[in-house]
Amino acid sequence: KPLIWRETVFSLTLPANNSLVLVSMVIIYIDAVAGPDGEHHWPNHYPYCGAAFQSPIDIKSELLRFDPTLRPIEIQNYNLSLNEQLTLGNNGHSVQISLPSKMHISSLPHRYTAAQLHFHWGSSSRPAGSEHMVNSRQCAAEMHVVHFNSDKYPNMSSAVDKSDGLAVLGVLIEIGEFNPAFEQFLKFINDQKVQVPGFNIRALLPARLDEYYRYDGSLTTPPCYPSVLWTVFRNHVTISRKQVLLN
Repeated sequence: KPLIWRETVFSLTLPANNSLVLVSMVIIYIDAVAGPDGEHHWPNHYPYCGAAFQSPIDIKSELLRFDPTLRPIEIQNYNLSLNEQLTLGNNGHSVQISLPSKMHISSLPHRYTAAQLHFHWGSSSRPAGSEHMVNSRQCAAEMHVVHFNSDKYPNMSSAVDKSDGLAVLGVLIEIGEFNPAFEQFLKFINDQKVQVPGFNIRALLPARLDEYYRYDGSLTTPPCYPSVLWTVFRNHVTISRKQVLLN
């Protein structure tokens, strides 16, 4: 399946029949199963977790090729008003925020409606916690904004196992300048479940939405369905060290 980097003037894609795609994916999978969280047992119970086209991957510059057909990402209704209440859940390992159905991606062949966003981060002993890597480099954290194909499926549960079911926007997060947009929800994360006033979700994304990597992949945890159209933005966002979500 293609791995693509999109930029305003030129972008890159890897042909689907190039075996190097499988090599890069297998490398990531092996790295994951060697970890402490029991990922090596996943394929025993969830066959897709041991199959091809699994996410996350290590995005290698030498595997990228130009694809002029890609368009800048266009998103609608991401700026939420304060009176729109969002549910934030924090289980100590991830933070998830529910999103209203009016939010959607409008630049794909189907309408993909937002369902939730969540974060992956490291720990005090292993501070790099992003799932995707770029040239084998892992970032401090990663945000995923999850959407489902609402043209074809009534909800995310119906879409999650379909080949065209999901579209996820991935944002790599680095330690750097303080980010006021993230404070809109970080101040609530001490609670396991809480209502959060709406805010501008667009402000959590990079300034440029026309530079990104694109590939067909999967859920990054069981059942690992190969149902995700991944868009990982080339430009990262920053949060300050004090804002880092370490467990």
